[in-house]
Amino acid sequence: MSSQELQFIITEDLFLFKEDLKTDVSQPEKPVDTEPQSNLVQEPKPELKVSPVPDHEEKPAPIQVRGAFEKGILVLHEEAELPEPVMEMLVKMIGAVGHSMKSVGMLSSEQVEGRSLEELYELNPHIILKFGRIKHPVNAIPTTEYHIHNEAGVEYLFADALSSIAEDKILKGKLWNTLKILFNISK
Repeated sequence: MSSQELQFIITEDLFLFKEDLKTDVSQPEKPVDTEPQSNLVQEPKPELKVSPVPDHEEKPAPIQVRGAFEKGILVLHEEAELPEPVMEMLVKMIGAVGHSMKSVGMLSSEQVEGRSLEELYELNPHIILKFGRIKHPVNAIPTTEYHIHNEAGVEYLFADALSSIAEDKILKGKLWNTLKILFNISK
């Protein structure tokens, strides 16, 4: 069938691509009738960008705790770095409840920001002492400051920021009274 005969059957406009002009499988010996060059449509070929698909989703690296963390006491603090007087107060406080700094692991708010509660639990803490405002889902634990809360085998104590406690004698007293209960100190 010639292109003149097809015009009576096909009523829409037909366009040929350059690739169609080069090879005509149905009639290799006859030249292909084409429309004028102005009717040719050149479609841009989209470039496909292929990125490798990982076999499994990569887990973020585990949270790195500062300290030996031997007894599972996790200290979460608001400050990025603890000033020397605040750190000295923390060392004395941990010593007063019968532990050393080897018992403790420390994390700043920046270190836990964007991490899940499950990632925190993977550290296997037994006691979590949270000081100040922490950007972490641990804030959803239903407890109030200076009260002990036990949930799923983890004991929680939330308090003011360590730098605030270091400067306020009343806050130090509240913290000490709660720590005595938490660590069964009868002094």
